[in-house]
Amino acid sequence: MRLISKTSIARRLTGLFVIASSTVLLALGFVIGSSVDQHFELLDRDVLAGKMELTRHAMLMVKTKNDLDHLDQHFGDSLIGHHGLEVMVVDAAQSVIFATDNAKFSPQMVIESARKNPENSSLWTLGPETYRAISAELDTNLPRYPVVDGMNLGAFQKVYVAIAVDMAPHHAFMGAFLKTLWFFVAGAAILTGLFGWAAVRSVLAPLRAMREQAKGVTAQQLSHRLAVETVPYEMAELATSLNDMLDRLEAAFRRLSDFSSDIAHELRTPLSNLLTQTQVALSRVRNADEYRGILESNAEELEHMARMISDMLLLAKAESDFAVPSREIVNLGEEIQTLFDYYEAVAEEKGLQLLRVGEGQIGADRLMLRRALGNLLSNAVRHATEHTSIHVRISVNIESVSIAMENTGDPIGEEYLERVFDRFFRIDPSRQRSTEGTGLGLAITKSIVTAHGGKIAARSVGNLTTFTITLPRNADQAERGD
Repeated sequence: MRLISKTSIARRLTGLFVIASSTVLLALGFVIGSSVDQHFELLDRDVLAGKMELTRHAMLMVKTKNDLDHLDQHFGDSLIGHHGLEVMVVDAAQSVIFATDNAKFSPQMVIESARKNPENSSLWTLGPETYRAISAELDTNLPRYPVVDGMNLGAFQKVYVAIAVDMAPHHAFMGAFLKTLWFFVAGAAILTGLFGWAAVRSVLAPLRAMREQAKGVTAQQLSHRLAVETVPYEMAELATSLNDMLDRLEAAFRRLSDFSSDIAHELRTPLSNLLTQTQVALSRVRNADEYRGILESNAEELEHMARMISDMLLLAKAESDFAVPSREIVNLGEEIQTLFDYYEAVAEEKGLQLLRVGEGQIGADRLMLRRALGNLLSNAVRHATEHTSIHVRISVNIESVSIAMENTGDPIGEEYLERVFDRFFRIDPSRQRSTEGTGLGLAITKSIVTAHGGKIAARSVGNLTTFTITLPRNADQAERGD
């Protein structure tokens, strides 16, 4: 059993709005955060590179031990206003020549970084603190092996410098930025959900109106239609399709109602006759011959009712299912000749001539087509004037095949030419029923022709009445009903 989703369209669309807006805002925040972080890195590199150049210049100015003694003051002056900037200068013997108060780097760390990754920035983590630092090996202008006051200054020929900036302010800024971003995304998601819900409800208002209109459609009010002009363009096609469906349902209900009324009307007379004859037969004792005559009359009425019910079932099937069961190539000339042979005896009694002109082939269901042509020929023989001719003309063109059957007899009024294909229709209202037929032959013929994608028409000029069937030669056209 297939479960029906109870999630409304409004909830789905609102959820999609929230997800889409949140995703876009998060992506935008990520891009902005990455850009800010890169900007901070570039600024830090510029500051570190500038201080490294300043340090290199200061070290080149060192020529005597006295100059070394003044390095602390020189570096201190250059770092004024640069909070969070740490500098350490060490010699090859890992002795610290100069260091700021918060420079917690080890001399070994400075020397290794200067040798392995000179002049390139990197991140140093010292406990809870993180620094972006650069290091380098710098030359001095001290004599190569000078001896001053008994001390060998050769150890100061090369020095190692590390300059780092504390990342704590950057981390604090990014933390505040991310916190603000999350609050903004949450608020935006809530506002988007509210606005999206209101927007979706407004957009779906015509759909709810269509639902209310559809509630008014019942079996007793199938004429009610949805107002296509009041709905948006995207829903107009849906409303049109629903109206077309209602048209088909109304037509089907009308056919069903007509079918029930017609069959009730037509069966009432034979049933009344059967009941009357049976009551009369039972009113007194009769001999065997009288009973036999009554039973024969009843049998005739029952046969008529059986034919009528069979024809009505065939007609109902043809009208409810227009698909042709099977198709084969049918030789129309041979089929017409077969029907001539079948009705030859009846035609001879009235002195009628059965004539055929033309040949042709078509893809159709042989039995259904034979039934349709047989109904037309039976109708022509029944209504033709004695000692006249019945002509069947077959004509073929590129797209269709036409079969025209004409007979000479009483004319059909122009106002009746369309109605002759209705169930139980009779031109003479005084004839409540026919002993020769059920009054369904032409209706069945029209249904069969329609099922093959064709058309049938009647024409009566003077005493000449012609029924013409036009069938498409192309099977695809026949399936579409073109």
